[in-house]
Amino acid sequence: MAKKDRKAKPAKKKGNGRAAPEKLSRKEYESKLARLHEQLVDMQETVVRDGLKVCIVFEGRDTAGKGGTIKALTERVSSRVFRVVALPSPTEREKSQMYIQRYLPYLPAAGEVVIFDRSWYNRAGVERVMGFCTDKQVNDFLKVAPLVEKAIVNSGVILLKYWLEVSPEEQTRRLQSRIDDGRKTWKLTPMDLRSYSRWYDYSRARDDMFEHTDSGWAPWYVAPSDEKKRARLKILEHILTKVPHKPTKGEKVKLPKRQKAKGYKAPDYPYKYV
Repeated sequence: MAKKDRKAKPAKKKGNGRAAPEKLSRKEYESKLARLHEQLVDMQETVVRDGLKVCIVFEGRDTAGKGGTIKALTERVSSRVFRVVALPSPTEREKSQMYIQRYLPYLPAAGEVVIFDRSWYNRAGVERVMGFCTDKQVNDFLKVAPLVEKAIVNSGVILLKYWLEVSPEEQTRRLQSRIDDGRKTWKLTPMDLRSYSRWYDYSRARDDMFEHTDSGWAPWYVAPSDEKKRARLKILEHILTKVPHKPTKGEKVKLPKRQKAKGYKAPDYPYKYV
C-alpha cells in the first residue's frame, strides 16, 4: 500500500499573529555572521576614510534582544569607531535641562558610528508608561522629536532607528530564564518586573510613538525578534544597505623577519603566573 503524503504542520502562531520563525542552527548563524562581520569591517573603513557620521538607535521592550544585537554589531570592529551609548538614569541637573539635551553630546562626529542602547525615546516608552513624566511632556516630546531628528539628518548624520519586537510568550520565557539562571539574574531589575505587567500600556505607547515619529527622514524599522539569531542577521544586513561602503582592497600583509637574539637571555625571575 502506498504511503500517504505527510502534510506539513502549520507554523505555530505567536501572540502577535505572526508565525514563529524557524530557528537557525549555530553553524549556519555563525557562518552568516562571519560574512557580515567582514562587510562591517569594510563599512568601518569607509566611515573613517570618508568621514561619515552614523547614528543607530535600538529600542524595544525588555528582553527584545537589543544587547545581543549590539554585541553582534560591534564585536569585530573598533571601539574607537563604533561607540555604544547606554545612559543611566538622569541626574537632578540633567532633569532640569531640555529633555533631549543630555543625548546631543553623544551624537557622532566624522568617522564615527554611535549606537544608542535605548535613547531619547525613553520618554515615549518607559517614562510614559511608568509615570516618570507628565502627559504634556510626552506630547511635547512627540511633536519635537521629528524636528530634532530632521536637524540631525540635515547635519549629515545617517540616522537609523530600529524597534525590536518580541511576543508576549517569548518575553515571558526570557524573563523566566533570567529568574531561573544564576548567570542571568544581573539582567533582571525591579523595573523589568513592574514593566512586565503593563504589556498593553507599552503597546499603546509604542503605537503612539510610531504614529508621531515615523518620518520620511528618520523612519522606524521593525525587526521581529522572537528568533534572536535571525533578527540580528537581518538588522546587520539592513544597516549595510543603508551605510555606503566598498570592499577593502588592502595590500597583502606579510610578517617581517624577527631580529636575532644577539646574546639576550631570559632572566631567572620568579614571575607570578596565573
